[in-house]
Amino acid sequence: MKTLLSRPIYWRARSSAAVRFLAREDHGAQLVEFAVALPLLVLFVVGIFDFSNAFTFKQKLTNIARDAARVAAGDPSNDLLSPVPVSVIDAFQVVDNYLTSNNISDCSVSTTPSKTLPLTFTYTGTGASCPPGGLTIIINRGYYFPAAAALQPAGVNCQPLTVPASAIIGTCVSIKYAYAWRFGNIASLLGRSTLLPPTITAVSVAMNEN
Repeated sequence: MKTLLSRPIYWRARSSAAVRFLAREDHGAQLVEFAVALPLLVLFVVGIFDFSNAFTFKQKLTNIARDAARVAAGDPSNDLLSPVPVSVIDAFQVVDNYLTSNNISDCSVSTTPSKTLPLTFTYTGTGASCPPGGLTIIINRGYYFPAAAALQPAGVNCQPLTVPASAIIGTCVSIKYAYAWRFGNIASLLGRSTLLPPTITAVSVAMNEN
């Protein structure tokens, strides 16, 4: 009778010991925590690299646009009425040569520009090696900007909204390059949608010297 009464107590003691052991065992909890945190960690890492690459690429395009505007602004202006002025060709070649020399695809950009407005020429490229959206280069050799304001264009297309009463004629170069974001793809896997600009744009203006 003593043995029969002691068995439930014995099993209850063993069950309590097993519960205490499982409560102390946290290897499974660490695995679950890692599985929950891993997608967020990947999102942060991809975001850091993606945005830093986009910022660096923006700086490169800004430098290219600045150099191209300076080259065109320093060229003679006696051929601006020709179908494609030499200064426009020079600015385009600065952009194209920089891209190819730095192993950046020029999107098979056309060497024949379209003339949208007077003294405004647009080069486009949509090669297979480019993200959707391709490359757009706009060169405006008759860009007006206020004489008393900062030498910044009014829009990304080198088209001023209005011609100021007191203005300086300069050259504006705009470069729009499609950028394939990886951050948006990772965020979509987590059920989140992101609105990121499809292109990175850089604009620069230089005062015409001739």
